[in-house]
Amino acid sequence: MNHQQTSLSSALAARRFALTAEIAPPLSGEADDVIRLARPLKGLVDAVNVTDGAGARAHMGASAAAAILAREGIEPIQQFTCRDRNRIALQGDLLAAAALGVRNLLLLRGDDPTAGDQPDAKPVFDLDTVGLLTTAAALRDRGELPSGRQLKQRPLFFLGVGDVPIDPPPGWAPHSLRAKVDAGAQFVQTQFCMDAGIVRRYLARLAEHGLVPRLAILIGVVPLKSARSARWMRKHLPGTIIPDAIIARLEGAADPGAEGRRVCVELMQELAEIPGVAGAHVMAPANPEAIPEVLTEAASMRRTS
Repeated sequence: MNHQQTSLSSALAARRFALTAEIAPPLSGEADDVIRLARPLKGLVDAVNVTDGAGARAHMGASAAAAILAREGIEPIQQFTCRDRNRIALQGDLLAAAALGVRNLLLLRGDDPTAGDQPDAKPVFDLDTVGLLTTAAALRDRGELPSGRQLKQRPLFFLGVGDVPIDPPPGWAPHSLRAKVDAGAQFVQTQFCMDAGIVRRYLARLAEHGLVPRLAILIGVVPLKSARSARWMRKHLPGTIIPDAIIARLEGAADPGAEGRRVCVELMQELAEIPGVAGAHVMAPANPEAIPEVLTEAASMRRTS
């Protein structure tokens, strides 16, 4: 990695179909437990996301987990949520990430505490996603805090955000995503979208509004374990798109898990041919062992466009 680019930003700059995956840090204080989760992904992806209190549940802090991965030669994408810290703490943690060698950041609102196992926890939300992006971009681009205090050295962050693809109706415009790009976002990882047709129409609309190729877009995909899990995801994970045809394939398969992996790889191959799609982000919240398998199969289809 040189002083200007991460492995992820280099892949995206070269227009090589980028692959990322996601782990949730363990409910543990042992570094080896993080390493065991991420080691199967080493060499298969450009970077590994480390979640920050996903589902509003506590686990090992994302900052420490990301630093452990970086130490092991696995490039992390550290998630930062607005839910748990005020702006002073967020600014300090951004600088801490830079000091620990973490350059890729995914800035998110965060799940509401009522969704987790400690629903009485108090949310903070001192900043929204655009506010956090603006802060991180000011550190990166001007070397200063929002108060105007100057840093000794600018952190060279590569800033990302989340998004939820939709099948855009007439007249729809990506106002929220545009605001994030204007605030400094350089890449986006989306919620699960297992419908290539919707991806094509969504990317075409983003292109009409000048966000492609200004923004590198990685589409969220999942190696589904069963038709039952697919239905659960559609019901409980907002924004998830899984067509009925895929559920029918899983229901008719002798081995639904193997079929789910095939569906995922086929979709990734199709995504690689869609103008404006920069890569795929593989997540499997209830089926993590499937991620290395689909990434191994997908590695053969990576190409320079």
